[in-house]
Amino acid sequence: MTIKIAVIGAGIMGADHAKIVSGDLPGAVLHVVCDASSDRARKIADEFGAADVASDPFATIARSDVDAVLVASPDETHAPLSLAAIKAGKPILCEKPLSQSSKECLEVIDAEIKSGRQFVQLGFMRRFDPSYREMKAALMDGSLGHALMMHNFHRNVEAPANFSGQMAITNSAPHEFDVARFILDAEYRFVTAFQPKGPNGLRAGAPVFMVLETDKGQLVNIEINNNAAYGYDVRGELVGERGSVSLAATSHLRRDSSMMAFEPYAPDWRPRFAEAYRLQNKAFVDFVRTGKIPAVAADAWSGYAAALVAEAGVEALVSGRRIGIERAERPVLYDR
Repeated sequence: MTIKIAVIGAGIMGADHAKIVSGDLPGAVLHVVCDASSDRARKIADEFGAADVASDPFATIARSDVDAVLVASPDETHAPLSLAAIKAGKPILCEKPLSQSSKECLEVIDAEIKSGRQFVQLGFMRRFDPSYREMKAALMDGSLGHALMMHNFHRNVEAPANFSGQMAITNSAPHEFDVARFILDAEYRFVTAFQPKGPNGLRAGAPVFMVLETDKGQLVNIEINNNAAYGYDVRGELVGERGSVSLAATSHLRRDSSMMAFEPYAPDWRPRFAEAYRLQNKAFVDFVRTGKIPAVAADAWSGYAAALVAEAGVEALVSGRRIGIERAERPVLYDR
């Protein structure tokens, strides 16, 4: 059976997902592109061969000729569209965040529990990235011993002028929250957050530095710097009792020119994680076909866990205190 997928949201990520569905997913077709802008939807549909366009996401989810939904619309639409997909009985691959509200995440979880199965695969695509997968494998094979610490940083070229430290925690950091939680197979208990100050005080868009403590006694530090200027750069190191493992540099080449040797950086996240997105979307097709969420994939509970630590992180940043993270009991549906 050919799986007919609707992509909701025809912006940068929606276009990238449409491209993957149309060219890299055997057994699936790009059937509908839905966007508030009919011109934008039509442009993506024509470029990647979609059969139809639409402007109403809820009506698109309800269509009888749509088997599954891929959501790349604005953040505030993610939870409502996930609820609509659950109600329609259709699997959904939803870009992160599920919601910036942990309470709203629990509403999605409650809907899945009432339906008796999982429908939401969440777009924490780093879980599918080969370098992070190898890092987790190095921990799982026992060669590192017990994991002690994980160091992470996430740097972008430039953020909008109004991009605050709180936004760095709620918008950028959730990828780090999730991938560290995934690799360590641990939950967070406490978070502390800081921002460095220069001689003239705190500037707009200043970096955020967080320290998280897990329920296994590990420490995870995360730097979010959205005004790093030099390029998009994600790095990580996992430190164990008997050694460490680090993500390798992601540049495919080194240049020698003008008395210098250098490796170029990408301007944004898409080149760095292109393969992760492809593997994630391929796994989603298997999810649609089998009804079983992939073992590697993030689910609605993962979205709740990320939202919860982001809320605590904002409180820690504003208050200057170490904040405890209290989570609900994980339902049996999410035991994997």
